[in-house]
Amino acid sequence: MGKTSPPERRELLALLRQQPRGRANRERERIKTLIQAIERSQPADLSDPTTQELLEGVWELRWSSSNQPYLTVAPWLENLQGLAPSQGKGVNLLRLTGPLGAVAGIAVQAELALDPDRAQRVQVRFRRGGWVGPSLGGRRLQWLQSVQQSFPAWLDITVVDRELRICRGNAGTLFALLRRPELEVDALID
Repeated sequence: MGKTSPPERRELLALLRQQPRGRANRERERIKTLIQAIERSQPADLSDPTTQELLEGVWELRWSSSNQPYLTVAPWLENLQGLAPSQGKGVNLLRLTGPLGAVAGIAVQAELALDPDRAQRVQVRFRRGGWVGPSLGGRRLQWLQSVQQSFPAWLDITVVDRELRICRGNAGTLFALLRRPELEVDALID
């Protein structure tokens, strides 16, 4: 956990693990304050191979500073991100919770590259997006189309450990995600 103040990290994890619901402004501000404190005490350095390994896996969005509907956290929706920088791949996946989640979701696949000039930056190039369904006979049903990305996209990974990832996107959005160790990244990234 590095030099993170344990009470701040514990409080943030407790808030992120709560059942998602509309958060009051006071709680949203508290989350921002906790994130900023943890970013100062536990900065990520992706030039370190150990930190790169921590980045690999499936993460669930538990809080976002964005008001975009696809970046909200709701009890009926899983907003997952599979990261495999070692393979140069990533995916964002929105799907319903429960048994219907395996039937269908909306995915955007991307190529990832660590930025050699910035210790926290992951370059993102979106490639394909669309519907993904269940696996049948070892093959996933999907309907994906090419994505024409007209702008450079990136994530600054400001904190990453075995449970928690905090990052900032190129549009200024702040994200807090929790690892989903029961999910395999290779099952999301085809």
